[in-house]
Amino acid sequence: MAFLTKQSMWKKTAITSLALMMLTGGATAAFADNGRGNGGGRDDDRNSQNEDSRHNDKNDDKDDDKYKVVWKFKDEDDLKWATEYIMRLASKGIFTGYDDGTFKPSNKITRIEAISAAVRLMGLRDQAESAEEMSTELQFKDADKIKKKYPWAVGYVSVALENDLFFENETEVKPEQQATRLWSTILLIKALKLEDEAKALNNTKLDFKDANQIPAASVGYVALALEKKIITGYEDRNGNKTFRPNQPITRAEIAVLLDRTDEEMPDQDATAITGTLKAAASGGKITVVKADKTEVVLTLDPNVFIFRDDKKAAVSALRAGDEVLVRTYQSKVVFIEVTEEEPEVVSFSETGKVQSLTFDSSAKLSAITVTQEEDSETNVLIYAVSPNVKIVGNASLLKQGQSVKVTGKNAIVETIEIK
Repeated sequence: MAFLTKQSMWKKTAITSLALMMLTGGATAAFADNGRGNGGGRDDDRNSQNEDSRHNDKNDDKDDDKYKVVWKFKDEDDLKWATEYIMRLASKGIFTGYDDGTFKPSNKITRIEAISAAVRLMGLRDQAESAEEMSTELQFKDADKIKKKYPWAVGYVSVALENDLFFENETEVKPEQQATRLWSTILLIKALKLEDEAKALNNTKLDFKDANQIPAASVGYVALALEKKIITGYEDRNGNKTFRPNQPITRAEIAVLLDRTDEEMPDQDATAITGTLKAAASGGKITVVKADKTEVVLTLDPNVFIFRDDKKAAVSALRAGDEVLVRTYQSKVVFIEVTEEEPEVVSFSETGKVQSLTFDSSAKLSAITVTQEEDSETNVLIYAVSPNVKIVGNASLLKQGQSVKVTGKNAIVETIEIK
């Protein structure tokens, strides 16, 4: 049985957001880690051969370079369906790309990659990359292999063990083994610290044709992950449902699972700035009004990545009133997600004759119908009236048949001018 003598820890630490850089021309991608702990994994043995030279870089010890990244993915076209998930994780430094400039979304993810990503998801990256954790003498049977081939991952394995991400009877990390759907599901439920809740569901009857392939002691983990919508099953044309527990999972797929798990994390997005945009971006800055009504003025990184309406958007698409989640790096905004959109303002100005007026229970004008005669045709325009409507001219003349000019926004009249 693998063990450590260190006290188990569970702490949600602030994750240093990483600088986001985008390919020009609308392409999207995620992080490529420049050495140190690569939660996205190593491409192959050739990458690990260069690890020592990277760690000898005298700039490595500077805080600003601690999580230095390179943004240049050659396979960005393959990322599109998972871009939103990958970008949210990348902005927190949870999931990264390869040193050769690719993300390889279709590649199967290894156990060491998934373990590292889970530790980062828990907010424990700084701890995992600390000198104390990196120098841990692991007690797994394949500890020497990890130390020799994956030296960057020693601290991650140590922290994962301290936080019960392994089963008590596991004697090997098996870093290069492909992570399966079942193994990944268990890992993420453990990262959420929901083992007791999962075990309580071990007698759940799973509605999958291949449910017999899921060990009895793992049923509760699957049931809980399904309940929290972290993972889903498959359904064929005949309506047969399968879970495919032993199917290897791809890097793009694990990004989706990690992002869904992140939503269940304690203090989720605690390091983000959330609030309402006071105005559209101006002069490379935005002003966010937080829930406590305080305002914060933030400078936009030239390459800020913006998600609006589930797709990448330009800075010009941001509107006053948008609810946003903002992440910064070195005092600049690198990531903005519009969580609730402010409707686009559509102004109008129409002239015609009053057909009817509607008043509310307190005798205030609440709606107006205006008709326009054009080429023997009558256009009927019906508008709601703002409670603060401004009437220009003699208000007593506002009645059926009177010529008026109505102006306003989004089908609400703000001014009525008597003609």
